[in-house]
Amino acid sequence: MSDALARPAAPGTTAPPRSNAVVAVLALAGIVVSLMQTLVIPIVPELPRLLDAPASDTAWAVTATLLAAAVATPVVGRLGDMAGKRRMLVASILMLISGSVVCALADSLVPMIAGRALQGLAAAVVPLGISILRDVVPAEKLAGSTAVMSASLGVGGALGLPAAAFIADNWDWHILFWTSAVLGVASLLLVLVAVPESGTRTGGRFDLVGSLGLSAGLVALLLAVSKGADWGWTSGTTVGLAAAAVVILPAWGWWELRANQPLVDLRTTAKKQVLFTNLASIALGFSMFAMSLVLPQLLQLPERTGYGLGRSMLTVGLVLAPQGLVMMAMSAVSAGLTRAKGPKVTLMAGALIVAAGYALNIVLMSEVWHLVLVSCVIGAGVGFTYGAMPALIMGAVDPSQTGAANSLNTLMRSLGTSFASAVAGVILARMTTDFGGYALPSENGFKIVMALGAGAALVAFLLAGFVPKRGAAARHPVAEGAEEAAPVQT
Repeated sequence: MSDALARPAAPGTTAPPRSNAVVAVLALAGIVVSLMQTLVIPIVPELPRLLDAPASDTAWAVTATLLAAAVATPVVGRLGDMAGKRRMLVASILMLISGSVVCALADSLVPMIAGRALQGLAAAVVPLGISILRDVVPAEKLAGSTAVMSASLGVGGALGLPAAAFIADNWDWHILFWTSAVLGVASLLLVLVAVPESGTRTGGRFDLVGSLGLSAGLVALLLAVSKGADWGWTSGTTVGLAAAAVVILPAWGWWELRANQPLVDLRTTAKKQVLFTNLASIALGFSMFAMSLVLPQLLQLPERTGYGLGRSMLTVGLVLAPQGLVMMAMSAVSAGLTRAKGPKVTLMAGALIVAAGYALNIVLMSEVWHLVLVSCVIGAGVGFTYGAMPALIMGAVDPSQTGAANSLNTLMRSLGTSFASAVAGVILARMTTDFGGYALPSENGFKIVMALGAGAALVAFLLAGFVPKRGAAARHPVAEGAEEAAPVQT
């Protein structure tokens, strides 16, 4: 393996010959993993029939992926810092392949849930990939490479929906998972060939107690949030899980502050640049997911409602697909702004664009092209924010902590999406209109959710304003033996 790829390049040097290939392979792996988020959406209504199980049970095919991803992301990120990021990247892709094969062979509920959980364990691929880029890509290409890698999340999600809908409409549903398995194998082979192992490792002992504590706290919190509407927000199960999270997570924090080698370095997390970036990430996660809940429903509701467009799931996918392409296109613009003004400005600009997209959606929601335009505007803003957040995180932490720090930032966005799902679900369930005996979400309900999405983006903008003005976030770790710049504090 080339030493030029195993170490960061010095500022001002040219890129190693394979650095572009590394970026492309990691971005492809990110796209493949993000496909898992939309893979089952076209068949969710059919799962009770396909798996011969109640709808309340088949919903776990989605919930299991969410929970597994939340647990795996910080744990795998820390293991990447300790044992090697490429090694954990390979392990994550193997989990994706295994889960895809299990689902492809499944005809009942239990193996489907198990396979979806295995797929969720691959969620750390993107933060691991971003951390690898910091170690192997030269300074002048780091901002653009990070933006491309981050955009892979949106690209995979946007392009996966129409592809999955087309496959589900024309072939046996198991083909969805065989396809993801094949893509996973292709990604794995490319990673093994093109991606070097990072020489930046911490070693040490893994914080098993911290891992178990964080996992238990997150599972309790996310189950209460994601299943509260089904179980009842005041039910004993929901309240009990919420109470458990309130007890476990502070206890976990107490342990982490006293551990010699914590799973998450909370002192680093408390740095102003990291703290406000993570808080903005929660708000942005909430904002970005609101669109995923509103636009598909507006497109699929019957035209007789007066605001639904009566389109198929395939059309939904095609309407949302350009968003992913816009995100990828914006990665270059995002990188240019980051180099010129710093990632703080890029994050704030992206949050404002997202807010503008939701404001536009409130007044433009009656035609298909309206929703294409809205999704593209929001996608442009997301492209800016996805590139800026890891740049801010990496500019504030030691190179040996980038895996854990980026993974925690990804987890913050996931928490935001979970809260968005719960809040929007309550609003759309309460604000309904009767159509032929069926209670459907009302037009005002959708507008309120969009207003909340805009408001969350503005909150992210305000939080980003507390990030230090211009520090080392946009810089690259310098060559071996040189001193790394520290973030400038305000």
